[in-house]
Amino acid sequence: MSAKRTDSNSYTIIFSIILVVVVGSLLAFFANATKEMRVNNDKVKTQMDILSSLGVDTDRSNASNMFNKYIKKQYVIEGTTAVENPEAYLIDVKKEQDAAKEGKTQRLPLFEAAIEGKTIYIVPVRGNGLWDAIWGYVALNEDLKSIYGVFFDHKGETPGLGANITEPFFKDDFKGEMIYDTAGNFKSVETSKSNGDPNNVDKTDNQVDAISGATITGNGVGAMLKKGLGVYLPYFETLKK
Repeated sequence: MSAKRTDSNSYTIIFSIILVVVVGSLLAFFANATKEMRVNNDKVKTQMDILSSLGVDTDRSNASNMFNKYIKKQYVIEGTTAVENPEAYLIDVKKEQDAAKEGKTQRLPLFEAAIEGKTIYIVPVRGNGLWDAIWGYVALNEDLKSIYGVFFDHKGETPGLGANITEPFFKDDFKGEMIYDTAGNFKSVETSKSNGDPNNVDKTDNQVDAISGATITGNGVGAMLKKGLGVYLPYFETLKK
């Protein structure tokens, strides 16, 4: 009786097909089994990021409670109309930006927070850094003219350089910065290597110091803020009346 051949091409092909089917099935099973967990983790991470723009540090265990404590109202804005929506924080900003590029109406989430006896408005921003996407949240004071705080994150900026947009020394410089110039025109805030205010005392220059060695990422942050805040201006004007 001859031994079963296991070195033939047909055996290798059949074995590979079975292996691919088994592994694929296992991956699909685990992906489906953990889907709810992953979705919930994304929700909690978003809540934590929004709170970070207020300077509120929390962890996953109490993020939802803290979010409900500080975020009093959520809105979805279309044009100059805002509708209250308790799940506005789940809006995918990238998808909305892509929709706008296609000529569709862009839905804009807006969060109204209460902290230290103040009403703060928070908006999401998203743009491009050196290597990939950058994003964040900008908290504006009730006058809608100055920044209360910011949160920034990135997908793949260079460690020690562009990745430093997540560091407090960079984010703290935005606190108190005006987003309008002295004539009342919208300017947003940009990063600048030639900024003559290293201690960031002047909050009316619409600039913060750039991160050394991260020019493109810094420019990306500036462009992201100008575009991200700019789309909210029509609605902001209705709040000022």
